[in-house]
Amino acid sequence: MNLSFPKASCYTILLSVLLSVSVFGQSEMAMKQDSTLTRQKDIVDILQGGFKTHLRKDSTLTKGNGPFFSILPVVGYSLQSGLTGAIVTNTSFYTDAGKSRFSNLLINGYYSQYHQYWFTANSTLFYEKYKLHLLGDTRYYNFPTQTFGLGTNSMLSDGLNIKYSYLRISEIVYRELTPSIFAGAGYNLDYHWNITSDTIAGKALSDFKMLQKGITHSLSTGISLNLLFDNRRNPVNPERGSYANVQYRPNLKLLGSDSNWQSLIVDLRTYVKFPASSHNVLAFWNYNNFTLGGTPPYLDTPSIGWDAYSNTGRGYVPGRYTGKDINYLESEYRFTITQNGILGAVVFGNIESVYQKFKDAFPVIPGGGFGLRIKMNKYSNTNVAIDYGFGVGGSHGFFFNLGEVF
Repeated sequence: MNLSFPKASCYTILLSVLLSVSVFGQSEMAMKQDSTLTRQKDIVDILQGGFKTHLRKDSTLTKGNGPFFSILPVVGYSLQSGLTGAIVTNTSFYTDAGKSRFSNLLINGYYSQYHQYWFTANSTLFYEKYKLHLLGDTRYYNFPTQTFGLGTNSMLSDGLNIKYSYLRISEIVYRELTPSIFAGAGYNLDYHWNITSDTIAGKALSDFKMLQKGITHSLSTGISLNLLFDNRRNPVNPERGSYANVQYRPNLKLLGSDSNWQSLIVDLRTYVKFPASSHNVLAFWNYNNFTLGGTPPYLDTPSIGWDAYSNTGRGYVPGRYTGKDINYLESEYRFTITQNGILGAVVFGNIESVYQKFKDAFPVIPGGGFGLRIKMNKYSNTNVAIDYGFGVGGSHGFFFNLGEVF
């Protein structure tokens, strides 16, 4: 099966393969790849050679529709959470007799050195016969962290310590209109409670109180309208194709929201082989989060690193820049180092623009960096990503992912 995990936490596997109990396999998509795959190597091949054991089971030889189960202990690090341990599980299965592609259920639990703990459950279900694609995202966080107020006029030393519990529920049903184009509707809920903060006077505290209104909880809930285009062959690590997702979400008191406000998210990505005869990829990502009307609670306000998978803003701690609207642009060049494909690297650059205090002009904040890629699974083309990013004001740090950032 194709082994992939959600990117919500920005962590990577460092010790997990040695401790894992997994089913690795080769999907029909992988079997159709060119013959160079037989010359490629990944971590499993290296371990099998070093330990003289068989770790990979070809799921095409497994009868039935599954489920095929994997469990991995994870050790990782991020700017937001420090050293973190986790248990990551992946259950894959077929929902159609044709076995065109896997559906997945991913349930993970995390605990960090900063006493943060959170649980995530992500589902991707394909029903090709009915042309349906179902996406689910449920999360619970108990999360001490920092915020820096609205806009870009702040320093790292201005961080305000906050703590909260958080429940997120997002369930979207897509219907295929034409090949690669889907339209859908979903239910979305963001609930924060037990919200507390430091009482140190400053810009961050003033902005926090202005939008949080002194209460210790907030609820935003609404029905979203979604339009999706996706012709990428392998979303885990695309070599070509494009992705576009537009979501309009009105949060309504009628459905229990604390206030009426609307958001629009536009997520655009494209991938080009460069040079065309290689496996090197030039990738572009444009992510936009707009507040169309009303005023969201502080913790639901658009912020760098608070996108759905916490991947915007490499070079900055999540929550570093917050505002009414955010425009984000990133470009990355991905290239191989070794002929067997086990090692690769990337260089990347990004800029973000953030409205200050819901009224000011757009300043431009740059970031950039470089990273190493280690092939985790050659069949799904999944890499362990280890990046070093830096930004203005002395911001810098390491960022980890299982799979590409976008």
